[in-house]
Amino acid sequence: MLPRILFALTLLCTALPGLAQEQVYAEQSIYDKPLMERYVLDELKTLRTDQQDLERRLIIQITDRELAVADKSLNYANVTVTYFFYIIAGVASLIAMIGWQSLRELRTNTKKMADQQLKDADEKLQEIAESYENKFQALERELKRKTRNISENNKEIERINEVHNLWLRAQSAQTSEQKIEVYDEILKIRPGDLEALTYKADAAMEIQEFHWALSLCNRVLEVDDTNAHALYQRACAYARLGVEEQAISDLERAIVGSESLRELAVEEADFETLFGNERFDLLIEGVDS
Repeated sequence: MLPRILFALTLLCTALPGLAQEQVYAEQSIYDKPLMERYVLDELKTLRTDQQDLERRLIIQITDRELAVADKSLNYANVTVTYFFYIIAGVASLIAMIGWQSLRELRTNTKKMADQQLKDADEKLQEIAESYENKFQALERELKRKTRNISENNKEIERINEVHNLWLRAQSAQTSEQKIEVYDEILKIRPGDLEALTYKADAAMEIQEFHWALSLCNRVLEVDDTNAHALYQRACAYARLGVEEQAISDLERAIVGSESLRELAVEEADFETLFGNERFDLLIEGVDS
């Protein structure tokens, strides 16, 4: 019986570190997961390849249709001329049979018939030409639209790659000032990026710029008033500025949006002035126990 109990305890101790690692991995940002980064880049590469293939197929289809129209036009002209010569041959036979007496009348009728045939042929060719011209114009507009979309997608891919590299630079920056410079570059590419503004506020808190951090958090919350990270940073700023009640209110809202912030608040140096406050102690009471 005793060996079984020892074996169960050994399995439990072995599984606990693995569960903790899975929880930490699940809480990581999407940009910290190398497999997700590779997946995003592969998907973007596939999208660009598909768009290039679409453009090539459209060009081939347009060329084939142009050749088909030219072939139909030549065939129609050939048939028309052939029928015209058949008519001439028939008229000549009638002349031989009827005689020269009705030659003028036959000549006049033949001319009218030929003019009518040519007129009908011209009208049909004009209709066919207009029809295909309209189709070509529609295809041209569609091709231009697809080309614009491809160009915009390529630019967006370049922006995503550039922003991704800047986030990597921010993670490896040694000082808060360097991080702020990187976040400013991200905001130049993507003005109003909420995540960049929030991390910039975090860096401002590190250099004791509490009013600046408060202003950055307010900008984020004007767009997304439930942003848990921005609420947490603003609570830190309020705590440093001595506005304790507002700091605790923002912290409560932040924890509602992200429960993991409760544990972070216990070890947060910016909340040192809040310890002893009844509302704050009640908020972190479950973590302490």
